[in-house]
Amino acid sequence: MPLESVHKPIPGLRQMASDSGGLYLANALIGFIFAASGPVAIILAVGARGGLSESDLSSWIFGAFFVNGLITLLFCALYRQPLVFFWTIPGTVLVGPALGHLRWAEVVGAFLATGLLMFVLGLSGWVRRAMRAVPMPIVMGMVAGVFLRFGLGLVYALRDDVWIAAPMVVAFVALGASATLSRRLPPVIGALLVGAAAIALLGRFHSSGAALHAFAHPTLYAPEFSWRAMVELVLPLAITVLVVQNGQGFAVLDAAGHKPPMNAITVACGVGSMIAALVGTVSTCLTGPVNAIISGSGERRRHYTAGLAVGALALAFGLFAPVFTRLMLAAPPAFIATLAGIAMLRVLQTAFNVAFRERFTLGALVTFIVTVADVAIFNVGAPFWGLVIGYAVSRLLEPQDFSAAAS
Repeated sequence: MPLESVHKPIPGLRQMASDSGGLYLANALIGFIFAASGPVAIILAVGARGGLSESDLSSWIFGAFFVNGLITLLFCALYRQPLVFFWTIPGTVLVGPALGHLRWAEVVGAFLATGLLMFVLGLSGWVRRAMRAVPMPIVMGMVAGVFLRFGLGLVYALRDDVWIAAPMVVAFVALGASATLSRRLPPVIGALLVGAAAIALLGRFHSSGAALHAFAHPTLYAPEFSWRAMVELVLPLAITVLVVQNGQGFAVLDAAGHKPPMNAITVACGVGSMIAALVGTVSTCLTGPVNAIISGSGERRRHYTAGLAVGALALAFGLFAPVFTRLMLAAPPAFIATLAGIAMLRVLQTAFNVAFRERFTLGALVTFIVTVADVAIFNVGAPFWGLVIGYAVSRLLEPQDFSAAAS
């Protein structure tokens, strides 16, 4: 079997505690807040438009966090890397139109079939060869295009809600300008605290007033396998996971100096997708933005502890999904947009540096432009098409770079 070997010795609780620290816990918190805010809103919006009930949505969110949190804890410990798993956001968007003409049981059947496909691909070793075939600058051109919206979101937040966003930016810059202060309080966590204080002072926290004590009650679904659901959903879902989402995750981890186990990750995505499908959750993937946040600073050998912290937070969020969803969505949108934008600045800088440093620069540029344009073709998102078109352009117009890379 072509699965990568785990890191030995596997760290015990004492080793994990020794490797952890305030910076890694802060990065974990920021990454988790990012995952538990906007992406959750996408699930709620897609499900509501598709006619899903409150219990369906609660079950979906439970699986997205609890099941993937378990996988995250396992992989971060076994491989000593920041390997955070969540769900495919482009795949979630793909499901929206399908709910207009497919029964929910058929969609669940497509989730299961997608998981099985990824499981087989991971065991075959095909994913590793395919990922190596795409030059890293082109992949990072896609990553830059995807992450650019977070930087723009920061600017828009300053325009639309200056009293929330501006104090956060000032705190981030002030802490980052002082090496002493930034060691004591990471700039991103400082921005988070200042933003929370601004929300409290302005009275901008708007809770729904609903009861905040309910546990999640996941529902087990009986899948229905239909050809129309298989044709419409399985291949696009697999592409969003393996190429778009996992491609981002592999790229940001490679850029941070990690060597993610591609085959094992693909197998985990397959198994996780099949388990999560039983409670009505879209396919599992290796997250790009969260892994970028937790691997963007600190010592590389200790990054895995931030992944463990994210996994633990995900378990808690899954168990209390109704409570935490209401709390996160009660914060002003500018708070999350500013926090995500600040956290992604260094990652975006790295993506541009890798994409346009030396070889494959035209292909990387085309990939970046197509990704930023965000035009879906055949219900497949722009990041995938950015890779395809950028690679084709580079093959045709930059053959010397391929020859140099092969030599």
